[in-house]
Amino acid sequence: MAKQNRIIPLQGTIGNITFYKSKEGYLAREKGGISANRIATDPAFARTRENPAEFGRAGKAYKMLLTAFRTLVMNIKDSYTSSQLCREMMKVIQADTVNVRGQRNVIDGEAELLKSFEFNSNSRLGVTLFAPYTAAIDRVAGTLKVDLPVFNPIDLMASPAGATHFKILVGGAEVDFEAETFVNSVSTSEEIPIGGSATPELHLQTTVTGNSTKPFSWLWVSPFTSR
Repeated sequence: MAKQNRIIPLQGTIGNITFYKSKEGYLAREKGGISANRIATDPAFARTRENPAEFGRAGKAYKMLLTAFRTLVMNIKDSYTSSQLCREMMKVIQADTVNVRGQRNVIDGEAELLKSFEFNSNSRLGVTLFAPYTAAIDRVAGTLKVDLPVFNPIDLMASPAGATHFKILVGGAEVDFEAETFVNSVSTSEEIPIGGSATPELHLQTTVTGNSTKPFSWLWVSPFTSR
């Protein structure tokens, strides 16, 4: 390693010499490192190649899921949603026991690990809506349902200050992670006053492809409307 001793300090690479700044001043060293061709072909770097391949699949998968629910999550997701969803997708892929490392994928993994994923960790469903509900997926019919009994919003909802009405949105999607396609559907309740009166029974249903073998996902949120 050489130290630069000149009027104009250099930063960058010229030929095989790299110039850079450090705590010791401006230094120079011969360009080195492992060639891209060796990383791509040398058996010793097999693990190095496997990790980016699976991370790439996780990246495509989480972006596909976000796209399928874009109209619902674009205004509610927090700044950490993408990184957290990508991390969960990696867990799904790593749970694949069918394929060897480096070839593991979402389809052969455990998509059930995404259950209860929150798109906004600062406003989780469990601390926003306390009313009981049931959710069910009928793969034969291609329906995804959410039912809520009569409840009083004053007692069973944590509404923001100034909110006077709310509505429940339910989104369903059939996602083909291999073909990078999806079929989605959204169902929305009427705006309901946040007052002393109880709500009506709510039965919301979305429909995708019946008898599909692709993964089904459903999402529901309860945004508030102030007036």
